[in-house]
Amino acid sequence: MQPLNLPTYSFTIKAEGERKLIFDNIRKKYVVLTPEEWVRQHFIRFLTEEMHYPASLISVELFLKLNNTSRRSDVVVFDKNGKPLMIIECKAPAVPLSQATFDQVARYNLKMKVSYLLITNGLQHYCCRLDNQAGTYEFLDYVPGYNELLAGS
Repeated sequence: MQPLNLPTYSFTIKAEGERKLIFDNIRKKYVVLTPEEWVRQHFIRFLTEEMHYPASLISVELFLKLNNTSRRSDVVVFDKNGKPLMIIECKAPAVPLSQATFDQVARYNLKMKVSYLLITNGLQHYCCRLDNQAGTYEFLDYVPGYNELLAGS
């Protein structure tokens, strides 16, 4: 798999027939290792190991219903009371991050009303802080720490 603009981590990977599987520490199971999953697993490890986000407050592929359509958000970070704080959308490294990517994660926020949106393809990461009351946003040049998420909610 392609090197990413994230720290290097050791993962448990196994082969099953023609497919490779990677162990997801959040879901506690093996999942198919796609380029997007490679980014997601690295970013989750970055959040938990470097940024000290509590793994128990991270959800992967959270189901949500939007306009009578079923969707799954890649990663959602919660506070200890179950309030969503951040939605993260992961793309494969070959997929350029675009307005469409940001629009996708913003649509999920119509339901969740988080204070932070983040998109990543493992090479680039864009984070936005939202003020849902005022309808304003600010792009950050860093990934906020967990305590900042709590303060911004």
